[in-house]
Amino acid sequence: MKDKPPVPSAHRPARATIYEVATLAGVSPATVSRVFNGFNVSAKYANAVKKAASELGFRPNSAARTLRTRTSEVITLVIADIENPFFTALARGVEEVARASGYSVVLCNSDEDEEREKTYLAMAAAQHMAGVIITPATDHTDVSEWLAHGTPVVSVDRTLAYANVDAVMVDNQAGARDATRRLIERGFRRVACVTGPSGTETADERTSGWRDVMLDHGGVTPERYLVRALAKDSGGREAMEKLLALPEPPDAVFVGQNLMGIGVLEALASAGISPEKFGVSILGDLSFAATLIPPAVDVFSLPAREMGRTAAQLILERIAGDKRPPRTVVVRRSAE
Repeated sequence: MKDKPPVPSAHRPARATIYEVATLAGVSPATVSRVFNGFNVSAKYANAVKKAASELGFRPNSAARTLRTRTSEVITLVIADIENPFFTALARGVEEVARASGYSVVLCNSDEDEEREKTYLAMAAAQHMAGVIITPATDHTDVSEWLAHGTPVVSVDRTLAYANVDAVMVDNQAGARDATRRLIERGFRRVACVTGPSGTETADERTSGWRDVMLDHGGVTPERYLVRALAKDSGGREAMEKLLALPEPPDAVFVGQNLMGIGVLEALASAGISPEKFGVSILGDLSFAATLIPPAVDVFSLPAREMGRTAAQLILERIAGDKRPPRTVVVRRSAE
């Protein structure tokens, strides 16, 4: 009997992918890759992966075996300010997702310092970490060494200007517009802006959102009431003191960062000014001080924990071999 002719490629059933298996099993692609590469995975997840693979007819091959055994099972997370609860929540989200897939997370605090950031990145490279999630300290943070070796990098909260990598962001301009518009709707007109240093991506974008609303509503020249300062409570306090000392001080303030918001409220309290009469709108996570924030203060929270979870998911997919073009994921704020 003659052998049957090969099935033309156009009629062959499509081979199941690692991503389809992951979706059916309810796990990350990294977990699927770990199962088929013999790494330690809980029985629950291993059984779910094997069951899904069987149902889909998935056969591990060279494309599926892309979890790099030459790397460790550790992800490096470099954040900008460990004292800021926003980054604490972000780190929590990263750790939750990474741990579920069998990865550990090493947390490094750059403290917005470029040299310290370089040191941490070099240390992580020397230890052959599986990947890096980073909040860049500057707009020219260099991750070229990582990319040259094929190591995944994901930026979060701020983008890497000179590297085409995955990024997880929020819509800073939209958040600032919402927060400023709330003050306008309450009847305030001389709305100041207190935000971080010029050149910081998040601060620049939030300033732009505030400016958009102020220009739309006419009246004062926006720059007259713009004060940039250190993104700490001390910076917010000093900025508010400068605004209150103006010949015609503002009647409200939009604050583009959570710790700066605490400083602004301290300055107002010291001056005997109540948020009931002086509008205050803050963009950032203030859950750590919720009981101390006067009810009249409008707080627009940012989804820091979800941003961390999303960043971890992206890097695990890259570790598992995802070769799609880099993308930017915008995590939406929940409704107020």
